[in-house]
Amino acid sequence: MKRALIALFGVAMVLAACGGNTGATNPSTGGAKVPTPPAASLTGAGATFPQPFYAAAFFAYNKKFSQVTVNYQAVGSGAGIQQLTKKTVDFGASDVPLKSSEADAMGGSDKVVQLAGTLGTESLAYNLQGVSDGQLKLTPDTIAGIFLGKIKKWNDRALTADNSGVSLPNQDIRVVHRSDGSGTTYIFTDYLSSVSPEWSSKVGKGKSVSWPAGQGASGNAAVATTIKQTPGAIGYVELAYVLQT
Repeated sequence: MKRALIALFGVAMVLAACGGNTGATNPSTGGAKVPTPPAASLTGAGATFPQPFYAAAFFAYNKKFSQVTVNYQAVGSGAGIQQLTKKTVDFGASDVPLKSSEADAMGGSDKVVQLAGTLGTESLAYNLQGVSDGQLKLTPDTIAGIFLGKIKKWNDRALTADNSGVSLPNQDIRVVHRSDGSGTTYIFTDYLSSVSPEWSSKVGKGKSVSWPAGQGASGNAAVATTIKQTPGAIGYVELAYVLQT
């Protein structure tokens, strides 16, 4: 799968309800050893955006401290917030900080801790035969036009004008977007709202929006797979999924 020359940065937030002391003391300064944590089994749910990092981090932590296991369900930011609100998980993850209404539903901002967990890159991925990785050039206007459903063919004049020397086919553009509540969607639609007045007024930004065009898939991995399997497809995903798929 190939990626276009656009990069949007997002911060995955770790959300946890305030609780009692786990029994492990904080390490002192001056090079002291990290204390051995007590046995624990934690369950989390939320964003698919940081899943590749979490999988590696939790595996490495368990390898060092086998008495601690972390089960993380990559179900999307919206679902993660819902599960933490219902207290069915120990922590949630979202690419977007909690709204005041979401924090209130958890008992108030003093009842939930929000921490920046990791920084990631969001990119546009496409499946276009004969066009190399990174060769396709897209402007803010053409990106908005594609996702608004106004630019429907890969050889549209707006695209060929920005891609001199690249042979773009007379092929339908297949937009792929998230179908679930997603922080990745929030990051992308926030960008579109900032560069396109038409997008801002007609669609707006959010973890879920009413998409003017395209087909939906649940989670970054499913979006990446759909793009890979669909000739002429384009969609937005966290960069790690482009590199892995």
